[in-house]
Amino acid sequence: MTDLRKANAVMTTDPTPGAPCWLDLGTPDVPAAAAFYGAVLGWRYEPMEGQDAEGGMFQKDGKTVAGLGKLTEEGARSAWMIYYTVTDADATTRAVESAGGTVRLATRDLGDWGRMAQYSDPLGGQFAVWQPGKNAGFELVDEPGSLCWTELYTTDAPAAKEFYGGVFGWSFSAMELPGGGEYSLVTPEGLPEERMQGGVMQLRAQDLALTDGRPYWHPVFAVADCDAAVAAVTGNGGSVQMGPQDAPGVGRLAVCLDPSNADFVVLTPTAG
Repeated sequence: MTDLRKANAVMTTDPTPGAPCWLDLGTPDVPAAAAFYGAVLGWRYEPMEGQDAEGGMFQKDGKTVAGLGKLTEEGARSAWMIYYTVTDADATTRAVESAGGTVRLATRDLGDWGRMAQYSDPLGGQFAVWQPGKNAGFELVDEPGSLCWTELYTTDAPAAKEFYGGVFGWSFSAMELPGGGEYSLVTPEGLPEERMQGGVMQLRAQDLALTDGRPYWHPVFAVADCDAAVAAVTGNGGSVQMGPQDAPGVGRLAVCLDPSNADFVVLTPTAG
């Protein structure tokens, strides 16, 4: 996470094409992950019927904020998967393949809830899409204990922007990083910058140790007290990669790992 998240950026639960609408965690230990995020983010875990050790939903204040499932892909690391709203998942699959991406999970129907698919961008960053049916996705964002930002760490920001711009129609605005470099802010197609929802940051392959140099997306969760959240992370088997530190105009943040090394950021936004 950088210090470039504008304080007035707004993420909503509206099913906006190209905007985040869902995220879920694949983990080797569902009960342990449920306990960890309950302690750190105040989430309540609601297992699916008959699936206590396999998966379910996280809720905050009675509203669904994320999903949790057993990691079953051989050789995969525990990680958060971010989903973006699309109007036509099949058309998105064609756009992904045309732009050089890879289909990881072909489009599938989830009853009348909607349709989903998962992909990798040309550099290996993994993401997913959701075509809403009766379910539009999460029910709470931009509040403590919910998603407030998404971020891609990549080894080639221009290539990543070309790919995602082609697939989703995203627009990008560049901002200089302190000490040099550039950070690209992401806004869904046709929306003003006040609706920006993420960023793209270029890093060296050796700085992406979690994935052996492969690009990856991670979520940023709003919290009321960053230091208290970090204390909960370390007190419940997680660790901190960076922070807590103050980011001017953004807030206080820390980059964290859960006990299975899934990465995420906690952020107490600057008031205003």
